[in-house]
Amino acid sequence: MLQLTLLKTMILMGGLSFTTLAISSELVLVVHKDNPTSMLSRSQVIDLYMGKYVAFPDGSKAVPVDIENDLVIRTKFYDSLVGMSLARVNAYWSKVKFSGRARPPTQQKDEKAILAFVKQTENAIAYIHESSVTDDVKVVYRFYE
Repeated sequence: MLQLTLLKTMILMGGLSFTTLAISSELVLVVHKDNPTSMLSRSQVIDLYMGKYVAFPDGSKAVPVDIENDLVIRTKFYDSLVGMSLARVNAYWSKVKFSGRARPPTQQKDEKAILAFVKQTENAIAYIHESSVTDDVKVVYRFYE
């Protein structure tokens, strides 16, 4: 009985960490199924989402997409990708936009809208839950690799 109570306490205390890991490890980056890019490295994804580069490795323009209405997923994405809070990412983009060097990712309201946008936009790249992947998109990056 004591072991069961201890186990329950450990699960409850570690629940937040487990949830954080589960959310970030379920996220994948997808592109249009006909996009010639088959895989991206972590540094390439960072460069695309933080405005350092605006093109895929083959030189075609990239259109990074953020989820607008799910701040939990958006926060986990940037924390997993660059280790920055959403507030820091927003501050970063405020500076970059002001300088005119780059534009922040376009936004779509939810995963359904993101999938529709990526299906219609051959050079879009977006993060979604792995369970939401359809035949219209192709996974080019997994956070747990």
